[in-house]
Amino acid sequence: MSAEDLEQYESKLELDLYREYKDVVGIFTYAVETERRFYLCNAVDLKVRTEGGDVYYEVSMGDAWVWDMYRPARFVKSAKVLTFRDVSIEEIAHSDLQVPENK
Repeated sequence: MSAEDLEQYESKLELDLYREYKDVVGIFTYAVETERRFYLCNAVDLKVRTEGGDVYYEVSMGDAWVWDMYRPARFVKSAKVLTFRDVSIEEIAHSDLQVPENK
């Protein structure tokens, strides 16, 4: 497989992932972003933990979808992430997702 073939393959995977995201975003309540992944979920809990002077975050999510083009199954019942970096949690405003009708 040439470098160009690999690039085309990855471009197709990214486009397919974006299309899937557009199809599913409306069924989720929260968007969660960590330094490694982006998630959509319907339940999220963030806990700040300290251990030995270090601070880290524990993010638990339920009914989640994972933005990862190499993952064969992106829907997961629950996910837990531990990170020392920032975590962004946003409630999705579904009114912003509505496509205006042509009149």
